[in-house]
Amino acid sequence: MATTIADQLIRGLIDAGVTRIYGIVGDSLNPVVDAVRRSGGAAKGGIDWIHVRHEEAAAFAAAADAQTTGKLAVCAGSCGPGNLHLINGLYDAHRSGAPVLAIASHIPSSEIGSGYFQETHPDRLFGECSLFNELILTTDQAPRMFRAAIHSAITGNGVAVLTLPGDIAEESATATMDPISIPATPIVTPPTEVIEKLAHAINAAEKVAIFAGYGVKGAHDEVVALAEKIGAPIGHSLRGKEFIQYDNPYDVGMTGLLGYGAAHAGIHDADLLILLGTDFPYSQFLPDKVTTAQIDIDATKIGRRTAVGFPVHGDVGATVRALEPLVERKTDRRYLDTWLAKHDQLMNKVVGAYASNAEKLVPIHPEYAASILDDLAADDAVFTTDTGMCNVWTARFINPTGRRKFIASMLHGSMANALPHAIGAQSAQPGRQVISISGDGGLSMLLSEILTVAMYKLPVKIMLFDNATLGMVKAEMLVDGLPDFGVDVAPVDYAAIANAVGIHGRRVTEPGDISAAMAEALAHDGPALVQLVTDPLALSVPPKLTGTQLKGFALAMSKVVLNGGMGEAMKMAKSNLRNVPRP
Repeated sequence: MATTIADQLIRGLIDAGVTRIYGIVGDSLNPVVDAVRRSGGAAKGGIDWIHVRHEEAAAFAAAADAQTTGKLAVCAGSCGPGNLHLINGLYDAHRSGAPVLAIASHIPSSEIGSGYFQETHPDRLFGECSLFNELILTTDQAPRMFRAAIHSAITGNGVAVLTLPGDIAEESATATMDPISIPATPIVTPPTEVIEKLAHAINAAEKVAIFAGYGVKGAHDEVVALAEKIGAPIGHSLRGKEFIQYDNPYDVGMTGLLGYGAAHAGIHDADLLILLGTDFPYSQFLPDKVTTAQIDIDATKIGRRTAVGFPVHGDVGATVRALEPLVERKTDRRYLDTWLAKHDQLMNKVVGAYASNAEKLVPIHPEYAASILDDLAADDAVFTTDTGMCNVWTARFINPTGRRKFIASMLHGSMANALPHAIGAQSAQPGRQVISISGDGGLSMLLSEILTVAMYKLPVKIMLFDNATLGMVKAEMLVDGLPDFGVDVAPVDYAAIANAVGIHGRRVTEPGDISAAMAEALAHDGPALVQLVTDPLALSVPPKLTGTQLKGFALAMSKVVLNGGMGEAMKMAKSNLRNVPRP
């Protein structure tokens, strides 16, 4: 049988180490799907087809697959609506730096531009969420485009999109598909004079703080050693938490809307703030009157969030290793000790208050449930987390160990990501514990994906924090002085739905039952769902409450009362006043 263009594509993906494609079959995509079939499956050195229920989930799953393994992952959609459904998950993958290749099949090439059935223009539509995005129109062109797309996704850590008309995909190959070879990623070290200038600034400053982001991945020990030498407290972003918080005696928590601990106040009290590998987007949480240095492998990120006096383009690990011998040990540890003590106080009296004394609170306080999950989960578990309040509870109560993996839509901020992400992570590493920390809003949006979990018997553990409301939106409305509206939904028995499709499901309403239900689910041989019916009025309190926020909250509560909601206002106060930060 002659080699087709689709065969060449699948051969190139196999060469690149791909063993799975997530998607939904359909007309223009059929030649590619048939080439997958003829590859024999992963067990025979080919590729498996993972059938999801919505292409958006396919893109999310590929994103998590890539982030879990560090390798290229692939998703696919048929022409028109099929590949359009990929776009939200591809935005998430691209902004997360996940090497993902999307195959967007297209209408017959001779019909492009004619207003044909299901016609769209993927080569235009995917431009903003990709670093490579090309339409293939000839058989001679195809192999070069396949190689270019694969190279771009892997070396650029982002999304590449191939738009492939169905008729082209089934044509016989006319050009050679050379083997795929990917160059090693270089390590960038700044010039000596740049490092010396930063070292001088550190030596001259009395109080130095570090704020670490995703870019400290692989540089944990170097950053902690630098902090020890210069007496610097280390705060971190949400994306940096996984890579710097564990085994770190200088940790002072996280700033931002989801933050906790002393990070916010500590970095504002510094003479010099060093930003390490972070593109933290919320400039209102960064100090504007503190001299700032920024080290980043991506020079375009330097200075775009706050003014930077010492810009340093380089790999964080290599830069810190070159910097450490040039800095002097700071013998005065008062600044560091002050903020470590403050952090300990805040963790015990404020963040700790969320989970303490909650053993008998009904409805269940989500913070308490999250703290139990942290104790029960495996030391190397993968956690996928829905956007919103679930991200808050994960950030504050699920601790990294150096072996745990955290995946969320941290930059794109999409709902419904947790379960599809879990599908990708579990498919990539079948023997690893994968826990989806889902909100009822996110789970219900792509609820059909529990059918994917059930069909493949993926042992994903879904911990559903069900407050029957969009909790983060509720909080946003209240701090803006608006009474919450349109955020509440009718209760749903998700455990019953899980049981109906063959997933172990249990609904929990009493805090005393949480531990046993979670332990049972985690030990279950197969997929499981624990529905935790949580307090809809339990809101996140940020580490820094502004006067405007307090004023907005008070105004919103007065509107609630005036609209006849006195009881709701009192319940909300009862649920949250114990968590308001106090000196």
